[in-house]
Amino acid sequence: MVTLKEAVSKSALKEFVKFPFSLYKDSPYWVPPIINDELETFDKTKNPAFKNADAWFFLAYKGGKIVGRIAVIINNLEVKDQNLKKIRFGWFDFIDDVAVSKALLAKVAEIGKKHQLAYMEGPVGFSNLDKVGVLIEGFEHIGTMITWYNHAYYMKHYERLGFVKEKEYMENKFPARNADPALFTKLNSLVKRRYGLREINFTTTKEVMPMADQMFDLFNETYSKLSSFVPITEVQKAYFKKKYISFINPEYIKFIVDKEDKLIAFAIVMPSFSEALQKAKGKLFPFGIFHLLKAKKHSKDVIFYLIGIHPEYQNKGVTAIIFNEYYKTFTAKGIDMCYRTPELEENIAIKQMWKHFKPEVYKRRRTYRKDL
Repeated sequence: MVTLKEAVSKSALKEFVKFPFSLYKDSPYWVPPIINDELETFDKTKNPAFKNADAWFFLAYKGGKIVGRIAVIINNLEVKDQNLKKIRFGWFDFIDDVAVSKALLAKVAEIGKKHQLAYMEGPVGFSNLDKVGVLIEGFEHIGTMITWYNHAYYMKHYERLGFVKEKEYMENKFPARNADPALFTKLNSLVKRRYGLREINFTTTKEVMPMADQMFDLFNETYSKLSSFVPITEVQKAYFKKKYISFINPEYIKFIVDKEDKLIAFAIVMPSFSEALQKAKGKLFPFGIFHLLKAKKHSKDVIFYLIGIHPEYQNKGVTAIIFNEYYKTFTAKGIDMCYRTPELEENIAIKQMWKHFKPEVYKRRRTYRKDL
């Protein structure tokens, strides 16, 4: 028999965070989070997402042992402002037992119906900057710090329990050597001259901070038309600046501005922390921080995390400026492989942007939905 308990106390939330450590203890592909970092995500006093969202965290028990977990989320900006009657769920992990997954998803449905919502979708986080999607292809590849990894049986549970595909995402990779400068060097000069644009490169995090709010505003503008987009609030901007910007190599952040120094495009790349996080085993101290700092400085693999281009400048060749800057940085650092974060299957513009680099789709993931 499966029983559910809501994780409310700090000790229960710690068990919630640590459950995947046992579920994936033998997996060479699972990348553990930093436990304290994950706990902060679920802390209503620290994560500003809770100003516009409600969340519940549940653990499933069988025979006195934890066998599953799920986070149930209502994003009020989405429900009230966008009139999307959706209840979200994420951080959904479970042993290969349908009784467990069924009980956890039934709890999502129960809360959704109680709040007069129409359907449930997951796995997703609080916002578009959180992890998304259950892995359905590419189980033999190591995960990243910005995606969820899961066992192959997860998809079968969704489908057996009557869920249908809502969105599909692709993850691509390509060797850095595929970035032929002949494809963008000439266009880079032409586009800058035609539109009066210039690039801004950074050497310190301190230089990035004054322009970070502009970047988040542009992010909201760039992605607003994508399905399921929830804008970043003012409070979240401050939180993300503090939490993430200082973690990213400043030389991997590229800004493009117009004649008035207004930001019209940006890109963020991160070094791969996957192997460093595996070595850290969920803890920064005493040795985890050493592994992460080493990866930040020396990793030869990078992840294209975000690219945002103002709608007025899309399809005008601005990406040539971005690629030209990264080509110089990657050449100097001897970067080997480039990976991209999950991108919506229907996002044709993004496919066009990368096509000359001969990318390979190496993972696919999905969100599933079910009407209530």
